[in-house]
Amino acid sequence: MLSIQDFHVAYGQSEVIHGLEFKLEPGEIVAMTGRNGMGKTTLMKSIMGIIPNKQGKVSIGGKDITSMASHQRVREGLAYVPQGRMIFPTMTVEENIETGLAGSSKTSIPAEIYEIFPVLHEMKSRRGGNLSGGQQQQLAIARALVSEPEVLLLDEPTEGIQPSIIKEMAATLKRIRDQRNLCILVSEQVLSFVLDVADRIMVLEKGTIVHEDPRSDVDEKIIAGYLSV
Repeated sequence: MLSIQDFHVAYGQSEVIHGLEFKLEPGEIVAMTGRNGMGKTTLMKSIMGIIPNKQGKVSIGGKDITSMASHQRVREGLAYVPQGRMIFPTMTVEENIETGLAGSSKTSIPAEIYEIFPVLHEMKSRRGGNLSGGQQQQLAIARALVSEPEVLLLDEPTEGIQPSIIKEMAATLKRIRDQRNLCILVSEQVLSFVLDVADRIMVLEKGTIVHEDPRSDVDEKIIAGYLSV
């Protein structure tokens, strides 16, 4: 569903992502893990078209979207939840979710969004800035889902969220995957969350994939070693 080929990203003359190659199948959750500064957020932004890539190709369902602007990529089935969530704090929950409808054929929020995130229905008239970190993350995911994506990118979704909520978030993402058969690429360095949510785990180090395993074959100590400072 998502294919990345010979992918290079640079800031000026400094290359940050070095020839990445990987694919995600429909219904697959892949975690891209690694320490801070290894290129995870740069990769996410470049797949979304926020940062141009220097070389290589991004495809969704076999269609090359590399030359498309971000809003065009949304129409092709790509959705992005950025690090820090980037919700609109002075807008209500409902208004925040409605901003995602710009990339959708729908004109109102589907009922299933509130079924997935019932707390957002309870708080739909509350300002986004008054929600907890976990609730804001649910809001950001809900906003992404109304565009009816086939591929969902999540950048550091557990940042600023209580440990008790992190396990619940992994279960929610799996439920969304099962209901919609979309594929999810999540960048994350909280190992417990990665192990809970992922079908496959890749480790990014200095812009290169240095380790990859299906979840069933993962050696937790090896992954932890890559994440240690």
